[in-house]
Amino acid sequence: MSTRHFLSLLDFSSDELHALIDHAIDVKKKLKAGTQHMPLSGKVLAMIFEKSSTRTRVSFEAGMSQLGGHAMFLSPQSIQLGRGEPIEDSARVISSMVDGIMIRTYEHERVEIIADNSRIPVINGLSDYLHPCQLLADMQTWFELRGEIKDATVAWIGDGNNMCHSYINAAIRFGFKLNIACPQGYLPDDNLVASANGLVKIFDSAEQATTAADLIVTDVFASMGQEQEQQQRLLDFDGFQVNQTLMAKASNDALFMHCLPAHRGEEVTTDVLEGAQSVVWQEAENRLHAQKALLEFLMR
Repeated sequence: MSTRHFLSLLDFSSDELHALIDHAIDVKKKLKAGTQHMPLSGKVLAMIFEKSSTRTRVSFEAGMSQLGGHAMFLSPQSIQLGRGEPIEDSARVISSMVDGIMIRTYEHERVEIIADNSRIPVINGLSDYLHPCQLLADMQTWFELRGEIKDATVAWIGDGNNMCHSYINAAIRFGFKLNIACPQGYLPDDNLVASANGLVKIFDSAEQATTAADLIVTDVFASMGQEQEQQQRLLDFDGFQVNQTLMAKASNDALFMHCLPAHRGEEVTTDVLEGAQSVVWQEAENRLHAQKALLEFLMR
């Protein structure tokens, strides 16, 4: 049997993703009930962080510990990868010593190279192109609160970035309609949009994309590594802030999600982030539970 990786939601079938989320909900219940669940006893996850992180590091490290295993934090400065060792060589060596690799990096190609040269499962903890682990948490949150998401309408407001791309993949696997509102120059990948077979619609108006939507999602206007573009992006994204006026366009019981960290007053107002429709804290916690289910699926 070939090694399974999780570089994209599309690496798993719709049935596998549904089963994984069901298991994540069960794993969460076990933890809340104080029931010991340690199927990864003796297993080691190597975590390569070329981009800094709060939620990704804490959730994977805590998750491995709770599952009975161990997580090893590796930064470029602390290993030979940061001194010019080819990433292929690092992948071959690391994968001979541990049971799984998670990498959080910039270019998506680096995730693919590690997977191509690894004998063990590789997880994409984030790349500039995709952020699939966050979508597991987002979908778990929706399923806990609303049930099946098929045929629901999701509105993505903001940059056509890695999160937007992963929402397109989620629409493909879960069958929801995705309205994307982005300013010109910040649209998602054309080929990825085309692959969604009509599930995705592109708007240049946040109001149009949000009308009657069941879930509103956004992200920072300038992601990590784009700080030098911050001021220009604030100008370009004028009119794409999620605020109470925009939320009023959505369904009455619409939910609001954000992968965090949030820049309050930029892409979202504080009253929306902290409001009754916001589920961002449940969403953030679910990174832990969804990734525990993922680790168990890949490493058990």
